This record gives sequence, C-alpha cells and structure tokens, in this order.
Amino acid sequence: MNSLQFLRPDWSAPPRVRAASTLRTGGVSAEAYASLNLAQHVGDDAATVAANRALLRKALNLPGEPAWLDQVHGTLALPAEAVSPGCKADASWTDQAGSVCVVMTADCLPVLFCDDDGQCVAAAHAGWRGLADGVLQSTVAQLPAAPRKLMAWLGPAIGPGAFEVGPEVRARFLDRDAALDSAFARSARAGHYLADLYALARAILHRAGVARVSGGDRCTYSEADHFFSFRRQARCGRMASLIWLQD
Repeated sequence: MNSLQFLRPDWSAPPRVRAASTLRTGGVSAEAYASLNLAQHVGDDAATVAANRALLRKALNLPGEPAWLDQVHGTLALPAEAVSPGCKADASWTDQAGSVCVVMTADCLPVLFCDDDGQCVAAAHAGWRGLADGVLQSTVAQLPAAPRKLMAWLGPAIGPGAFEVGPEVRARFLDRDAALDSAFARSARAGHYLADLYALARAILHRAGVARVSGGDRCTYSEADHFFSFRRQARCGRMASLIWLQD
C-alpha cells in the first residue's frame, strides 16, 4: 500500500472550497480492484472497500462521511444532507460546511462546481446518458448562486481518442442541440464516432451560463497506471471526486 495521491482542480476557488479526485493507487484492494477502489457495488470485498474509504477520509481530513450516491445515469441532483444509503441520484450539492459531495467514476465524467463566494459546491456524475439528458443543467439549477458566479472542473474521464460510440449516442445529443456535432469525430469503424465528453460538457455548461470551465485533459482508458476504466476492463474499481466547504 502506498500513500494516497490526488488530482486537484486547477481553478481559482475561494480558500474554504476543498476538492480532490482520487487515483486508483494507495489502497488495499487487490486484483482487478487494485488498489484504491471506493465502490461497494462492483464485486470487491465490502470490508476492503470500507478500509479504503477510511483511508480516504483520513488522507483528506474530511469533516464527515461523504454523501455516497447510488448512481443511475440520471439527472437528479440532491442536497448532500438529504442523501442516505441507497439514495438514487447522480449529483449532490451543499451550502453547509461539513457536508461532502462525492461521485464515483471509471470513464464517466465527474464535474465539480463551486461559486465565487465559497457559499456552495456540487459534484455531478456525467456519463454520456446523464450528460445528454441534462444532469449538468439540473445541478446548476439547484445551486443557490447565479450560473455566472459558478466555476466548474472536469475530472478524469475517458478521452476523445478512446470513446467510440454508435450513431444512436450522437443522435441523442444532436436531437437536443445540433451544435454539439463538433464534439463527434468519425472513427475508423464505419458508422461509428469518437465522442469527446469534455467538449460536450464544456458546450453544455457554457449554454447553461457557466463560462469558467477547467480540467478535461486526462484519459482514464489510456492511463492505466493512474485510473480505473470500465471500457478497458469491465471488472474494475471506481475513483471518487469530492468537494466540500471547510469551516
């Protein structure tokens, strides 16, 4: 077991906003889940996952247990204080110090939010389905700050050179906004496309009024030493992206 390492958002957030995204290393899980798997639903030993979560809390000096969600590729964004075990949602937000918003991913896109005044934060799980259906807009709408006062960070997801999709995925986005066509490039396989989740998220956030968007330069699929990837290896762990307000 190595010490835990984290990615940190490259944004100008207020000092009381704390955020981090985990790498796959530093935990106690073995084999396909090696080593910092934080998900209880992927087949890893429950006690091992609990130990990994305890390591996470200690390494980040978290003020409380994160609001772990049962993610369903939907658009529901809940107050972190309302989240209980088994709660089905894909985003949480808070304006309360001590509540920790968290989403888990292994190719899907984690998006963290905060406002200029350090009064509210949020975390959203944006797989392609949730991204197409409006999970980011739903999260922005729940936050008690005007979109122009928000900034967002795009955490590690599958990169645009690795995410091949069928025509139905492209059509689902274009049915909602034809301008999103620029986020799809034709792949070598006939009738298929390479989808850029980062470009899609940036365009969607800009249309929602969030102009300041950073991150979006990693690839969970190709960086096997750093990240879990469901597309690379279906049986795998999950990373966590977390954000909270410090007292």
